[in-house]
Parts: sequence; structure tokens; C-alpha cells
Amino acid sequence: MIFLIVLSTGCTSTPSASKTTTTPTATPTDIPTVVPTVNATTTTVVPTATATPVVHDSKTLIIATTTSLYDTGLLNHIQDVYQKETGVKLKITSQGTGQAIQLAQRGDADLLLVHSPSQEQTFISNGYGTNARCFAYNYFMIVGPANDPAHIANLTPKDAFAKIRAAGMNGTANVTFVSRGDSSGTHTAEQGLWKKAGFNYTTDISNSGPWYVSIGKGMGDTLVFASEKNAYTLTDEGTFLAYKSKLQLTPLVIQGNDLLNRYSAIAVNPAKNPNVNEVQADRFINWLMSDEGKQVVGTYGVDTYKKSLFTSLTPDVSKAAQFNCTSSGFVSPV
Repeated sequence: MIFLIVLSTGCTSTPSASKTTTTPTATPTDIPTVVPTVNATTTTVVPTATATPVVHDSKTLIIATTTSLYDTGLLNHIQDVYQKETGVKLKITSQGTGQAIQLAQRGDADLLLVHSPSQEQTFISNGYGTNARCFAYNYFMIVGPANDPAHIANLTPKDAFAKIRAAGMNGTANVTFVSRGDSSGTHTAEQGLWKKAGFNYTTDISNSGPWYVSIGKGMGDTLVFASEKNAYTLTDEGTFLAYKSKLQLTPLVIQGNDLLNRYSAIAVNPAKNPNVNEVQADRFINWLMSDEGKQVVGTYGVDTYKKSLFTSLTPDVSKAAQFNCTSSGFVSPV
């Protein structure tokens, strides 16, 4: 069943701080030099335990986000630009989308930046999220060893997954698939690809043999682990480019609508958690959707990688329809 999230196309509020006239460009120092763990953060850690309530204040925005946005360095970059312009400090905790959503449901975050449409829709349908906006996209890709022992290069994503499983189940030498296994947006997308390939994830993939390894880690950690094991994995394009110099992995499957990967910003509903900072969450979303925000996101990585790690996604971008993004927010997947 398709649900329409009806949101205003205009800004929900207007930031009071004036904007600077220049937007810093990405530099190599924006990319983390140490692979973060699943609970790694940028500057300040937001507690995940419920014993100590999170303190919300008017000059701080607490963001729960996916590791793929953090591992690329984009959020460090945005944090510098946004705080300089508005005086608002961003406190960012990065983990899998599922864990980020749990934080937001408890009221331990003001805003979500995530990329798992089905989990986002549940969050919103249950009344926890407001002002949901699609703001960027890139692509997932299947990467693996250059010698490609399962022979998946240039196949469709579902055919590639089917061949990896067949080779793994047959005991083909050096065929291993590494999964994030952390209920993240990437892990959810991986499970969707197994389904499209004709397999039940629980009975046919998970725990089906030593060829399939689930590590419960973020995207950067998973890429490094897969590289060390000379294995296949599913990754988002941005994190792969950010970590490419550390890896012995090659992009093997990079085309197909099944690999489209969009990111959303969702404010936490104060009706569920009265202490959240709805005003600052809406102001930040407005900034992301502004011309300046789109410029910051859409040019990040160009100086270092000769291409952007993300493409700004708004209703006037042709890809919006493929993500079910509309002028009033977004429509959930079937």
C-alpha cells in the first residue's frame, strides 16, 4: 500500500542568523583517517543509554545519522559551514539507520539523516517524524576482488547476488560476501537485493554457510574488513570513494535502478517527544533544501575525487520520481 506524506513545499521556518557569502569546499582533511566504529561520532557523542536524559537546548541540534554520511566526511564539512553561519552547534551521532531511528524515537535526537525508505516510513507512520525531505542521492555498488572469482562483473545487481550465493554455496575458492548486518539502510538494501534475486534472507542467506559473513559494523569498517578478506560487499558510492585509497577492492556492479540510494532528513515530532528542538531541526532542513545547502552537499568531494560524493536531490531533479519523492515530501515504497 502506498502512503503519501503531505508536507509543505516551502520552508517551515526561517533561520534568523545571516549567511556568509562563501561556501568552503571539501578538502582531503575532511575525510576521516581512522576507520570509525559503529558508535563513532564527529565531535560530541550523544548518549545512547536511556538512564541519562539527553539535554536539548536552543543553540544545539542533535542529529542521529547513518555511518555512510559520517564516513564520507560530509557531516564534518556541513557542521563547519552551518555553525559558522548560524551559531548553532551540531551534535552528531553516527550508526546504522535502525539504531539512529531508535535514538530518535526515544527523543535522544532532534533530527534524522538516514537512507532506508521502509524504516523511515514506519517511523513517520507511527507519528515520530515530521517535515520529511529527500535531500541527496548516490548509488550503491557491489565491490569485490579484482580477479572476481564469482564472475559478477557488469551483471544486474540481482544476477550478481545470485551468482555470489551459488559460488559460495558450491564452495568456490575465495568467494565470500561481507554484510554490514547492522539493520542500517545499506543492510536493508542488501536484503532487498537478495529478495529480488529470489531468495529468503532468513532461510537462504543468513547463516547459510561460511561464504556469508555478517559483522555488525558501519560502512567504513565493513569495507576495510571486506578488503582484508578479499571479499565482496555492498557499499554506497560515497563511502567507497572516501576509503578507496585504503582498499584492495574494485567496483564490479555499478548500474541499475536497484542501486539508487537516496537520503532523507526527518525532524523528530515534538508531539511524541516534547523536549526535542523542532525549531532548529526545521531550520536545518530548510538550509539543506536551500540553494546554499544544495551547493554544499552537491559539490562535496569534487576537489578530492574529481566528482561529488552526493547529488543534491530535490523535486525538480529527474531522479526524484524514481525515489517516489514529490513536491510535498515523499511517498513510501510499496
